[in-house]
Parts: sequence; structure tokens; C-alpha cells
Amino acid sequence: MKSPLLANAARNQASAATKPVQNYPPTIVFMTDFGVVDDSVAICRGVMYGIMPDVRIVDLTHQVTPFSILDGARFLFGATPYYPAGTVFVVVVDPTVGSTRKAIVARSKRGQYFVLPDNGLLTLVEQRDGLESVREITNPGWMIGSKLSSTFHGRDIFSPVGAHLARGDDWTNVGPEVALKNLIRLQLKAPNLDEHGLNATVIATDGPFGNLVTNVDAEDFLKLGYQRGQEVPVRIGDKEMRMRFVKTFSDVPVNQPLLYIDSRGHLGLALNRNSFAATHGVKPPAELFIPRARK
Repeated sequence: MKSPLLANAARNQASAATKPVQNYPPTIVFMTDFGVVDDSVAICRGVMYGIMPDVRIVDLTHQVTPFSILDGARFLFGATPYYPAGTVFVVVVDPTVGSTRKAIVARSKRGQYFVLPDNGLLTLVEQRDGLESVREITNPGWMIGSKLSSTFHGRDIFSPVGAHLARGDDWTNVGPEVALKNLIRLQLKAPNLDEHGLNATVIATDGPFGNLVTNVDAEDFLKLGYQRGQEVPVRIGDKEMRMRFVKTFSDVPVNQPLLYIDSRGHLGLALNRNSFAATHGVKPPAELFIPRARK
């Protein structure tokens, strides 16, 4: 005789099998340095909706520091872990628009797609996730307009290509494959942990507060052996200092430096209620070294 528990389990399995599968709309995550004072963002979104009316468009930000490829790269680095495979990222931070730089589509090893200029925007994502393949956008059937603008590739190239991908079109039709070794990359060293300590990079400041953002994951920093409350020797460029590793800013006195794990899970450097960057004259990118804790 079948037990009540087994009978319930069988009924639950049968119910799950007959329950309709939830279908979610394809997603484009859109980021630019256009700002929102004119119609540029709305025009690009209109192009995407014209090709794929059911697409879901998420605005990562349109306030990237103008022309800052590094800021665009770090925002991608911070956001991509929270989106599933198949998500399409359309990124237009393109200070050399209309030049000989390539427009590309890249597929990461996490199965996400990136539609953007080949100018280093993918550097941090590639270092963490790896890239599976890259193609140059050359197929005019995936673009709009009888004559492409030399200054608005966000409308004419990147937006329609992103929508074609979201629609499920075969991405290999976008254009020829590009060798990964030929991609443009920012000159940012990936974090390196060895027997001496951790070599990494300060990649940005955190908004108006002047905290330093690094490319160090919390897990790698903790491998150095420091515990919260300990004083940590740090070298930023040619500046050497000591600061406490703490949970939050108020764990040290006002105007005192601290190390902490920021909301994105990376190591950060700050002054309590002041700007670390301005006080210590740090302008990203800057080299960072932290030795291993003494036993």
C-alpha cells in the first residue's frame, strides 16, 4: 500500500507537470552616457520596440560620466551577475563614434550578449566571466536607415541589433567573427593574489562621496587573512597608509580611513564622512597592493 506521503508527492509532481510554464519577455539592459535631457534615449527605445514590441527594456543608467569607458565597464561588471543567461546588454559609451572602431556583439561564457563599440567596455566582464565569441556588426539588414548617421550609432546600429538578438534572430548573421585577441581592452590588471599579497586596481570613485571602488572581490581580500577590526597596511600608487578593516563607515572616528566590503561585494576604501579620493589625491585608475596578514 502506498504511503500518504508518497501519494501526496505523486500528486504534486503530476500537478507541476500540467502547470503551464511561465514565459518571461526577453530583456534588453540599456546603458548610455546620453543623459535624459533630450530625446536620444527615447528614440533608441523606440527603435527596439519597433523591431521587438514585447521586449522588456531595463535602463541600467544613462548618466555614465560622458566619454568614460571605465565607468561604463564597471557598471556592466556590477550589474551583469544579477541577470540571467540570454539577457542582451546594449551599451553606448562611444567617444570615437563614426571612426574606424568596430561595432560588435559578444557572447560571454555566462550566455549573455553585449552589443557595443569595441573600445574596452567589456574588459572587466571578460576578466571575470570570460568571452565565448565575438562578431563584428556589418550586416545592413540588422541596422536601420538608408544612410547611417556618423554620430548616432546608438539609434542606427546598437539598438536595432540588440532588438534582433532579443527577438531570437541567429546572432551569427550579424557579421564575421572577430578574434578575441584583437579586442580593445582597458589597461587594467586583473587582481593577482600570490604569496606576497594582492595586486589590484582602484577603478573608480563611488559617486559624490569619494569612496574608492576596486576590482577586488570580497572573497579574494579575505584570503589575505585579515579579520574585521584589524589594521591593514595598504599601498595606493606611491602612497602607503594603514587603515582598519570594518563593517561600516561609523565603525571608525570621523575623518578616519577604513576598508570595507561594499554593496556590490567588492573591497572599498573610504573616509568616514569625507572624500578619500580628494583627501589623498587618488584619481582612478590607480594601482593597489595589500600584503598578506602576518601570522
